[in-house]
Amino acid sequence: MKETALFIKNMVCDRCVMAVDDALRQQSLRPVSVELGKAVVEGELTAGQRTALQQRLQQLGFELLDDRRQQTIAQIKAAVIRLVHYQQGNAQVNLSEYLRQELHQDYSSLSKLFSEYASKTIERYYIEQRIERVKELLTYDELTLSQIALEMNYSSVAYLSSQFKSVTGMTPSQFKRLHGQQRRKLDEI
Repeated sequence: MKETALFIKNMVCDRCVMAVDDALRQQSLRPVSVELGKAVVEGELTAGQRTALQQRLQQLGFELLDDRRQQTIAQIKAAVIRLVHYQQGNAQVNLSEYLRQELHQDYSSLSKLFSEYASKTIERYYIEQRIERVKELLTYDELTLSQIALEMNYSSVAYLSSQFKSVTGMTPSQFKRLHGQQRRKLDEI
């Protein structure tokens, strides 16, 4: 049976995956798979089904992407989010090689496209995601800064602190004193 891939903007967490899966089922579509930024459903969508799904997704804060370039950017963002937020403890990863393998495209073309449409480099986006994950870990207050640096594959606490300050304008300890009030939503990065 034919399957249709749907690319969806603003899917950044497991709850988003569940919400999209639920929205698909409410529209009488049969999801084959739902992951960050992408859903695959059985069969082809009619124009009416696509419109109804688009409206339901917008109500939930998502957007159905039709443009190939926007789909690729959403895939890049989803891959970076998976790498940073869901694959802790893995050895240091080469970002360009990781994205090349995940998206099966040349990294230089991905980088150029991302910079053109997102107004920042992939590397900057990756750093911002890492810092958001560090903020999350600091907010939980379960790990020391040394443990966070190790988990997030920073070469040292000093390097983590330096990068944290360059992105947020404050040190990790200053952030911790603010009790995490400076966290950003992942889809706003």
